[in-house]
Amino acid sequence: MSIGAEDRGIIQRYLVHQSLQRYGEPVEFFHFLSNETFMSDVTRTIFLEGGDEQLELQQYRLRVIDGEDDADAVATCESAVASIGSAPTNELVLDDPAVSRVHATIDVDATGYRLTDRDSKNGIFIGGLRVREVYLDDQTEFKLGNTTVRFELTDEVTEVHFSGRDRFGDLLGKSREMREIFAIMERVAPTDATVLIEGESGTGKELAAEAIHSHSDRSDGPLIVLDCSAIPADLIESELFGHVKGAFTGATGSRTGAFEAARGGTLFLDELGELSSELQPKLLRALEKGQVKPVGSNQTIDTDVRIIAATNRNLLHEVREGNFREDLYYRFAVIRVQLPPLRDRPEDIPVLVEHFLSAANERTGRDDIDVAYKTMEKLKRHRWPGNVRELKNFIDRAVLLTQGDNIETRFLTPSEPASKNAPGAIEDSALPLVDTALDENIPFKDAKNRLVEEFEKEYWSRLLERTSGNVSKAARIAGVHRKSVEYILKKLDLTREDLGID
Repeated sequence: MSIGAEDRGIIQRYLVHQSLQRYGEPVEFFHFLSNETFMSDVTRTIFLEGGDEQLELQQYRLRVIDGEDDADAVATCESAVASIGSAPTNELVLDDPAVSRVHATIDVDATGYRLTDRDSKNGIFIGGLRVREVYLDDQTEFKLGNTTVRFELTDEVTEVHFSGRDRFGDLLGKSREMREIFAIMERVAPTDATVLIEGESGTGKELAAEAIHSHSDRSDGPLIVLDCSAIPADLIESELFGHVKGAFTGATGSRTGAFEAARGGTLFLDELGELSSELQPKLLRALEKGQVKPVGSNQTIDTDVRIIAATNRNLLHEVREGNFREDLYYRFAVIRVQLPPLRDRPEDIPVLVEHFLSAANERTGRDDIDVAYKTMEKLKRHRWPGNVRELKNFIDRAVLLTQGDNIETRFLTPSEPASKNAPGAIEDSALPLVDTALDENIPFKDAKNRLVEEFEKEYWSRLLERTSGNVSKAARIAGVHRKSVEYILKKLDLTREDLGID
């Protein structure tokens, strides 16, 4: 029996409605029909040699049809996973204080387009009913916070490839997100195409650049790394293009720039988003002409480099804000690779833990330290603001400090801020993993709400104490709107007296 798209949509809506009516709260919704019977009309999975997969999908748009600051905003999505939220790294960015940083995701599989609530603070509503997970039909409208979004299928078809391998270079992962990235890098590495790698701090952007270089035809050449955020603004031009003796005060000799040093190899520009607006047109000119001019020189030097850049910012968002040149962005974004945060791919944590644990055991001369099931589950639930780098540091620390044969989550300690854009942030790892305050004698919903409230009080108390009660500064550090902070404080009934602030 074959089910048409219209009939399938009616069945989906009916089942979701019945489930919500029966249980009166958000429920997870899955299809239990076979793939042959319920195969989507807009997606098709093809299994290739070597374990690779190819997913053919119809592109779609996410259109804001009702929202305070985002009316008429549109995002066109053509990858297997897209996210929606207030953080600038999302495909659809919403300036709505009632929307979480990553509020929801849409991922594509053989069945269709699955909208999932990412444990948001205000949920997702369709037709007045709150949903946790549901497959979308064309023209479906859903509400996040105070914003209504319409899901619209287009006529364009995209092929998404997934590698059959769980690593590329030193990058590891078996999740669909990482295998899609591996497939992209496997195809791009042998070319000279410019690659832009985006992702939070600690997600492995430099490892990705190293892997692309090592799998390229330039692997015998140098890989030169230039961190744009670590060099003073008045020196970065010299670092990039070089300078001649006497070009400026202190230039006692000539210096070879990064472009020239990387000849025949790869130039990796890390933290590209920190590049000053004054230098951006000079870099654009160098990329377009394939030539650089050292500071203080009248002579140009031909370049022969492959460019890879990385940033923890969403450069397209920076373009819209006027902080980054649009023409320079498109010179870099020939191929975009967006590394997902670790919290969005918990299925990769066991693979990473096993890898880091094996290396830590070898360094310490031990082979008996393991991870208990309960500990692994806690690690999978942890938010990892420092991402893979934080996980590695935790494993190294736990192996050194444990006196038994199992690592424990009590060795989680404060680590780096979640983003260079939010210095001094309170990390999840700085707060205890709650497992002793559980009361199994009360309903699950009440127990969960109690733990969430305790966490929120602890988080905001610490952050506001650090900022001496400055709500605006606390909001900037936390990455949320000031109005949201005021709402939270009112909800928690936290006052300046409670926080010990004069």
